[in-house]
Amino acid sequence: MNRICNWIEPKVIDDELLKQAVSDQGPQDEAGQLARQEGILFKDVLSLRLDFQNILCIDNLWQFENLRKLQLDNNFIEKIEGLENLTHLVWLDLSFNNIEAIEGLDTLVNLEDLSLFNNRITKIDSLDCLVKLQVLSLGNNQLNDLMNLIYLRRFKNLRTLNLAGNPLTEAENYKIFICAYLPDLVYLDFRRIDERLAKKAEAKYQYSIDELKHREFLAQKQLEREQAQKLELDKHKAAFVEYLNGSFLFDSMYAEDTEGNRLASLSGVSELLEVYKDKFIIICLNIFEYGLKQQEKRKLEVETFTDCINEAIQENQEQGKKKITIFEEKHMLSLSAIQEESEPSKMEAKITECNEDITELFNVLMTLEMQLVEQLEETINMFERNIIDLVGLFVENVQSLMAQCRDLENHHHEKLLEISINTLEKIAKGDLDDEMPEDLRSLFVDKDTIVNAVGTSHDIHLLKIDNREDELVTKVNSWCTHLVDKIHKDEIARNRKRVKEINQFIDHMQNELDNLEISDVLD
Repeated sequence: MNRICNWIEPKVIDDELLKQAVSDQGPQDEAGQLARQEGILFKDVLSLRLDFQNILCIDNLWQFENLRKLQLDNNFIEKIEGLENLTHLVWLDLSFNNIEAIEGLDTLVNLEDLSLFNNRITKIDSLDCLVKLQVLSLGNNQLNDLMNLIYLRRFKNLRTLNLAGNPLTEAENYKIFICAYLPDLVYLDFRRIDERLAKKAEAKYQYSIDELKHREFLAQKQLEREQAQKLELDKHKAAFVEYLNGSFLFDSMYAEDTEGNRLASLSGVSELLEVYKDKFIIICLNIFEYGLKQQEKRKLEVETFTDCINEAIQENQEQGKKKITIFEEKHMLSLSAIQEESEPSKMEAKITECNEDITELFNVLMTLEMQLVEQLEETINMFERNIIDLVGLFVENVQSLMAQCRDLENHHHEKLLEISINTLEKIAKGDLDDEMPEDLRSLFVDKDTIVNAVGTSHDIHLLKIDNREDELVTKVNSWCTHLVDKIHKDEIARNRKRVKEINQFIDHMQNELDNLEISDVLD
């Protein structure tokens, strides 16, 4: 039961509450007062207490993107939500609320300590993504199934578990069961696990644990296979040739081809199909292998370009740093000389010289930036030509191979039509026995019917081939366009940022000089 008096009106988390909480929990000294005057950015807050605030719904916490510790205990919260942006959270306290289900924690992959003490939870689940979990408090809930605790075996870092106050703790074998199935636990219900109890548990449940470990081993191997398959598929998708390393395209042509599947039972067609399929798959494999090789070439081209860009920027930055270092050394001496100078005319001359140095530095830095812009523009244009040529060659050769698939389909269509017409003639002459399936015989009413059936099958096959070709060409061209556009946009953004940095630095130097000049005049 929630410890807050029920007569107090619940409320939501609004900006006023957050600002007040951040202000109250921040430093109270002079630095804290200054921070409050200037305003505290929520993204800079690392720890936040919102306990005993009568909160009903978790909301408006998205701005605390770097939060590490969050207290929401002793509120009216009924649902875990609104935490998806707090991906850096390490410590979360949701105890003494009205939560009935564990949910809404999928993005909190860095969470190490979670307290859901004193809620209304009936099942432990939906914690799979908390791979770093070390401490879990679920005491004073409504958990009553010991077998549900086996779910916690997946958390390899879990060392502290609190379940006190749940119905399941009344079971006679409660502690020994947990010690057996969660052998890595160190603390259970606020007490260190006794080594003798752990050994007793291991002996008592040895057979069950061995069987469970075997199932877990098989499940892990299956998961690894699925992950490996996904990685492999992602690699194929990056090359735009997914599902072309086998019979998938060929099978898809017949998946919705009712007439083609009927005609496959005609005498002589099965042999024709077998030859057709073998040749078709060989072409698909050629496309697949070619696609992977071309992907490696594109990848190398992108990596070489990126290295070249980064090297040019790094070299330019080093030149800029050297110019600034030389300037700053001279600038400090110039400011000291101005402060020490008592004769107005000489002071004015030194100020003028200092202004000229600042202007010269600005011109030098801007010249370096313009040189870099020209250098990068040339590099980007060259890369753009190279990558467009690579993609163009890839598309051209794939289209050529796809044309071979169409040629095979056309040849198969001609042969299938020939067999079908011959079969129709035999039926008309009565030379064919009556063993033909009824659904197939219905196609051999007349020549138009069988020609239309074969033609429909042919059209379906060609459409599948055309669609797969269009899909590949569209995706690779889209990839190329987006890549080139992003590179151009990134360079524009980099240039603007650099120009802004130069202007800010120069303005700072100029203000320093201007303030010094004003101060001297006032003196």
